[in-house]
Amino acid sequence: MAMLMLKSAQFQSLINPSLSLIASESKRSKLEAELQPLKEQGWTMVTGRDALYKEFLFKDFNEAFGFMTRVALKADKDDHHPEWFNVYNKVQITLSTHDCNGLSQKDVKLANFIESVAK
Repeated sequence: MAMLMLKSAQFQSLINPSLSLIASESKRSKLEAELQPLKEQGWTMVTGRDALYKEFLFKDFNEAFGFMTRVALKADKDDHHPEWFNVYNKVQITLSTHDCNGLSQKDVKLANFIESVAK
């Protein structure tokens, strides 16, 4: 027999669905505030998706590939992988969290790391 286990917040949202909405609105407000500095650094929202996007240009392919390698090691360690595309010195990155079908704290954290590596 399968046993249903709910976290307290999940249980409360079943009893009172508006609590779940308030919690998600609060999380979204916090996330929006954390996205603002990233937007000021050139990250944009993807049209039609809850995702972040930025294009990076490097001196040459070796520099672009080195950047991607550093990001890949961190992404693998954090188990949060970007969608990206690379041609020669250009790297295009899209961040979104598949588990929640949109942006999450994981995306903010990875975007901030990416910014630190790209400098």
